[in-house]
Amino acid sequence: MRTILLSASIFGFIYLIINTQLTFTIILLALIVVTQVIALIHYTEKTNRLLNQFLMSIRYSDFTRTFQVENDDSSLNQLKRTFNEVINDFQTVRAEKEESYHYLQTIIQHIGIALIAFQSNGKVELINNATKKLFQIRTLNNIQNLQETSRELVQKLLTIQHGENTLVTIREKDGLLQLSIYATEFRIHNRTIMVVSIKDIQNELDEKEMDSWQKLIRVLTHEIMNSITPISSLSSTVNMMMNHIIDSLKEKDKGCAEETEDLQEIQSAIKTIQKRTEGLIHFVDTYRNLTRIPTPHFSIFPVQKLLQNIYNLHRNEMEQKGIKCTISVLPASLELSADERLIEQVLINLLLNAIQALNNATIKSIELKAFLNKKGKITIQISDTGSGILPEVIDKIFIPFFTTKQQGSGIGLSLSRQIMRLHSGTLNVYSEPDKGSRFTLTF
Repeated sequence: MRTILLSASIFGFIYLIINTQLTFTIILLALIVVTQVIALIHYTEKTNRLLNQFLMSIRYSDFTRTFQVENDDSSLNQLKRTFNEVINDFQTVRAEKEESYHYLQTIIQHIGIALIAFQSNGKVELINNATKKLFQIRTLNNIQNLQETSRELVQKLLTIQHGENTLVTIREKDGLLQLSIYATEFRIHNRTIMVVSIKDIQNELDEKEMDSWQKLIRVLTHEIMNSITPISSLSSTVNMMMNHIIDSLKEKDKGCAEETEDLQEIQSAIKTIQKRTEGLIHFVDTYRNLTRIPTPHFSIFPVQKLLQNIYNLHRNEMEQKGIKCTISVLPASLELSADERLIEQVLINLLLNAIQALNNATIKSIELKAFLNKKGKITIQISDTGSGILPEVIDKIFIPFFTTKQQGSGIGLSLSRQIMRLHSGTLNVYSEPDKGSRFTLTF
C-alpha cells in the first residue's frame, strides 16, 4: 500500500510539472512525496530497531522485555512472536540456572565441613557457614586474614597442591584444633581456583586414641591377672604350709634350729612374692578403672553449686597451704546437663593437680571459672599460677600410665578426658612454663 501511494504521488508530481503551472500544488505534492519516503524508510528500519532491542536484551540479560504483537499476520508480527518465544526460553533457562545456583548454595552452606574457594593470590571467592563457625569469623576476604588464627594454617593453604591431604594443629588457649585439609584445583574463566575442605578431627582422634588404650588395657589386665592370680594364691598356700612346718619343728626339737632358720628365710621370700603379687593385682585393678566408667546419668544442675561444692571439699587444704581460690560463673544462672557425680570427679582430679602444682610457687592462686565460650558452649576452666607443664610433656599428659609425679598412677587425666568424651565434650590444657596451667572442659 505504501509503495502504491508513493508511486502514485511521484507520477502525479511529474505530471503536474510537465503539464501545468500549479506551483503551490506541485510544492504540496512534493512535500507529500518526501513525507511518504521518510515514512517508508522509518517503517523499513523498524525491523532493525526490533532486532537491536532484542539483542540488547540478551546482552544485558534483561528478559523482562516483551514485543507487542498486533492481530494481523504480517511478517513483522511473526518476527515479534519469535522474539517473545526466544525471550521466554531465556527466562526459563535463567530461572533453572538460578534454581541450580541456589540449590548448590544451600548445600554448601548447610554442609558440616568447612569449605573455602580462593584464588592463587589468596582472594576468597566462597566460604560456607561451617568455615565461619570453625574460625569464629563473619566474613573472609583473603586467606591472609586468618593470620590471627594460625600462621601455619595460612602458609599451608597458600602452598597446598592439588589432591594434597594434610594435617594442621592449632593450639588455642581454650582448646586444640586438629584440622584435616584436602585441596582440589580447577580453572574457570581464565582463573585458577583452589577449593579446600577443612575438618576438625580432634574429637575423632581422641575417641580412637581412648578406644585403643581401652582395648590395650583390657588385654594387658586380662593376661596379667591370669598370670598373677595363681602365683598369689599358691604363695599364700605355701606360706601357710611353711608356718605349719616351722611350728612343728619348734615343738619337736631345738636341734632343728638350723633347719628352722632356713625355712624361715624361705618363708620370708614367699611372703615377699605374695606381697608383690598382691601389689601387682592392686596395680592392675587401678587401671581397670579406665574401662569401668559407668554410663552417665544426665541431669540439669547449676554450675555455681557444682564449683562451690568442689571448693568446699578442699577449702581447708588450700587455706593451710596459703592458696587463694576464686570462683567466677557468668551468667550466674548458668546450668549444665551432665552426670554431676562424674563431672565432680573430673574437677576434683584437676583441682588436686592444681594444688600440687603450687607447692613451690611464689604466687599461689587458683581460679575456677565457668562461662559460655565464643561458640556458645558451656566451658569450665581451672587455672593455677604454678610451675606449668614443659612443652615436651604437654602432649603426653593424657596418655594412660604417664605421670610426672613421684607418687602417681598416671590415669587421673586420662580418666577425666574419657568422662568428658562420654559427655560429648572435650578436655584440653594450655600451659606456659613458670606461668601456670589452664585446663578447659568444654561441653
